[in-house]
Amino acid sequence: MNHWSEKVSFIWSIADLLRGPYRPNQYKDVMLPMTVLRRLDCVLAPTKQDVLDTYEKMQGGPVKNLEPFLKKASGHEFCNTSKFTLESLKGDPDNLAVNLVQYMKGFSSKAQEIIDSFGFEEHVDKLDKTNRLFLLVSRFSEIDLHPDTVSNLEMGYIFEELIRRFNEASNEQAGDHFTPREVIQLMVDLLFLPDNDILSVKGIIKTMYDPACGTGGMLSVSANYLRELNPQGHLELFGQDYNAQAYAICGSDMMIKGQDMANIKYGDSFTDDKHRGKRFDYMLANPPFGVEWKPQESFIKKEHKQQGYGGRFGAGLPRINDGSLLFLQHMLSKMKPVSEGGTRLGIVFNGSPLFTGGAGSGESEIRRWILENDWLEGIVALPDQLFYNTGINTYVWILTNRKQPHRKGKVQLIDATGFFKKMRRSLGNKRNEIGDEQRKEITRLYGDFQEGEFVRIFDNDDFGYRRITVERPLRLNFAVTDERLDRVKETRQFQSLAKTRKRKNKEEVAQEVAEGKKKQEEILQALESLRPLGVVKNKEEWSKAMKKAGIKEPAGLFRAILMALAERDKTADICRDKKGNPEPDPELRDYENVPLKEDIHAYMAKEVLPFVPDAWMDQDKTRVGYEINFNQYFYRYTPPRPLDEIDADLKQIEKEIADMLVEMTL
Repeated sequence: MNHWSEKVSFIWSIADLLRGPYRPNQYKDVMLPMTVLRRLDCVLAPTKQDVLDTYEKMQGGPVKNLEPFLKKASGHEFCNTSKFTLESLKGDPDNLAVNLVQYMKGFSSKAQEIIDSFGFEEHVDKLDKTNRLFLLVSRFSEIDLHPDTVSNLEMGYIFEELIRRFNEASNEQAGDHFTPREVIQLMVDLLFLPDNDILSVKGIIKTMYDPACGTGGMLSVSANYLRELNPQGHLELFGQDYNAQAYAICGSDMMIKGQDMANIKYGDSFTDDKHRGKRFDYMLANPPFGVEWKPQESFIKKEHKQQGYGGRFGAGLPRINDGSLLFLQHMLSKMKPVSEGGTRLGIVFNGSPLFTGGAGSGESEIRRWILENDWLEGIVALPDQLFYNTGINTYVWILTNRKQPHRKGKVQLIDATGFFKKMRRSLGNKRNEIGDEQRKEITRLYGDFQEGEFVRIFDNDDFGYRRITVERPLRLNFAVTDERLDRVKETRQFQSLAKTRKRKNKEEVAQEVAEGKKKQEEILQALESLRPLGVVKNKEEWSKAMKKAGIKEPAGLFRAILMALAERDKTADICRDKKGNPEPDPELRDYENVPLKEDIHAYMAKEVLPFVPDAWMDQDKTRVGYEINFNQYFYRYTPPRPLDEIDADLKQIEKEIADMLVEMTL
């Protein structure tokens, strides 16, 4: 078995051993840690005896911390001092459970921490009691997962495919913890594209961070890129994830590759940032799509309020049901200053962060902050049906605080939705993939920075607009009619006259209610005296009439009665406030989005006033917003189908329905 898919099939077949004691949604709790153990077991096999000899020689000596010496003997950043291997464990089946636990405890501290994250030890006793443990260990010892047989890249594929299958079998989200490798490769190509000269320098050391690292795919592909470009360069990898299994897989993968295990952290990047204060040369992430951040809400809102732009979330907070833009803000807070080389980062989003939220909303303010700081370099629209757990369109954003001179003040958009090939076999929702040729072409288009069929280039403020509030005057007529009097009686202010809110004795309450009802009757009588006036189309004139009739105080009651007696009337005079200014009609209020590059007064004169001459703009309510309407920029007109073709289809459908009805009556 030399191909990674064959390894997956073999491991998948072992899962059948768990049928009975375990439900399908529990298989991964056993199979994933066993796969990791077998991988580590194979990696350490060649130097196993050297480690045991070193351990026996130094144990009980003056040196207390033996790990550095044992790691050196193993040739890796981890080791195991247990006398057992998965193969030798089979030799004592009666004590297999105890010996397996001892074997796991024999790993060096960081490796043991990673293994413990799986929570596998609690399953050992159950597997032993159900007579599954020996069969499981025996089968896993048959598969060769040494790096000489299965490369690190292939091992990543194995983990991802196993997770996808196990989650799919239990009706869970299959792609929550990883991104298709061809998408990662494209992101890495775009991220490193302008830096190939820098990364080719002998002995170069750079840092890469992923705040939602999952199984570590983005970190691994990034490291492979630099290794192939410059074998004498080094990319130091940093990551964090709050899913214990994903963290454990990522950690074991990094451990095998010789990365510093202290850089891979377990925990919530929002509420427990384990890389606080650090800055990175590069960052990549594929945060979960459309996942609410309610569990972290109090922490994030507190940081937003107390620290503002001094914290991570100063620009704004998106709506509670999608925390994608929080991840982006978190990453932007970790950019290196330009004086220290700056930072480039890439992140995968769905369409929501492009346009969700109007002017002044959290999402719009975040986009505004990014664009006004000139950090957004480009966005690539990817094909649909590309990810395992969703078929929707996705977008790769590339951001940096060190744009090349010709890109300053500009944003490049690429429509790569047609750059894919169909897969021979679907994997969950994934039916399409980006082949090497398509990936190279997308990268070329990005690097060329030339407008064309699939490329648009904009100024930053092309995405900005002013949301203006267009008001129209309130025009009301006033009259006393039975219907309008009924509206007066239903107002809260009128009804409250005959109620008491204070704690009093019954006599006082009755007296106050009686006085209130008397007041109500006086108001109604006063209003009746105005009935002969008929319909009055001037608010000021009607207000004077009400006051003359004795209806003056309080102001709230007066206003309530006034509006209850009013009806909108296009032919009435404009209602004005005490200063003589026209009052706006809320029902006629409208909003217009005016591009930042266009003068709002010129817009009003051209687009509004010719149609509603009495309108005006309330400039106190003007808000600035930003959105990226990707589809609009790449809209392609599709002519409607010929009518005779549509008619033929309808007739065919009618025939099919008729045939079905005939069958039902037989």
